[in-house]
Amino acid sequence: MANSGNDYCFACGEKNPIGLHLTFEFDGDKIFTKKIMPKEYQGFEGALHGGIISTLLDEAMGNYLSTKYQQKAVTGRLEVRFKLPTPLEQELKISAWEENRRKNIISMRSAVETPDGTITAEATAKFAFVELS
Repeated sequence: MANSGNDYCFACGEKNPIGLHLTFEFDGDKIFTKKIMPKEYQGFEGALHGGIISTLLDEAMGNYLSTKYQQKAVTGRLEVRFKLPTPLEQELKISAWEENRRKNIISMRSAVETPDGTITAEATAKFAFVELS
């Protein structure tokens, strides 16, 4: 999906020189991206910083909504569970899916997993569709 004016989004913006440059694939039920995170995003030695993990999870959920519904949505609540340290410098899969929708409030889930399928972090969130000028 095109960035629709969000070229400087930290997570998905193509023109942001310090951004993550995430690109997603959507299969109708889930959205996902794969990314190798360099040591510049380290928390403690060998592990991805928790704030960056939260960003990855949040962005996947938001991208799912903008792709599926072609509307802007904002995060109302985000809860992240860090299950294991997320390794640096190996391919991670970040995925997101919708759990349910009540009017303009959508409950979402997302996960970060290593190449062997180990989930290192997961999130639940509530999003709201909004009109932004």
